[in-house]
Amino acid sequence: MTEKDPILDDNGQDASIPDFNTEDTNEGTSEVEKLQQEVGELKDKYIRQAAEFDNFRRRTSREKLELIQTAGKDVIVSLLDVLDDCDRAEKTLETQEDNPAIREGVQLVFAKLRSTLAAKGLKPMQTIGTEFNPEFHEAITEIPAPTPELAGKVVDEVTRGYYLNDKIIRFAKVVVGK
Repeated sequence: MTEKDPILDDNGQDASIPDFNTEDTNEGTSEVEKLQQEVGELKDKYIRQAAEFDNFRRRTSREKLELIQTAGKDVIVSLLDVLDDCDRAEKTLETQEDNPAIREGVQLVFAKLRSTLAAKGLKPMQTIGTEFNPEFHEAITEIPAPTPELAGKVVDEVTRGYYLNDKIIRFAKVVVGK
């Protein structure tokens, strides 16, 4: 019996130990590498798709929250002119001495309007005496500053600016000292 002769089992089948160093094994190894590479690519694709979906979910929930917060923006913006008229009427009422009960009643109505709008997220900008900032203010005109400390700062407010849930819905129109 030589090394090349096959070893036969009781049924006459080849019972020799296969040699794993043949060309068939190299083909199997390259096929395994191909499958591993394909699995890696599919895993990467799955992870990217899951991340993309997670980003989409976060973005839509953020947009939905912003939409809910600013749902009444159009109505509130249209009420800003009414609020400006209330401020002007209140200043006029302060100078008149006619009927204190009527003045007090009107001021209560104005205060209720302001508190209702504040509950919806409306906040007025504080501008007088602050540094001029074109991101928040719209300069109407420049006047000589009454004091050197007011140079480059807001001296007067023509129209008040407002925030709605920390977003500017109307810029303040101001007079700047130079």
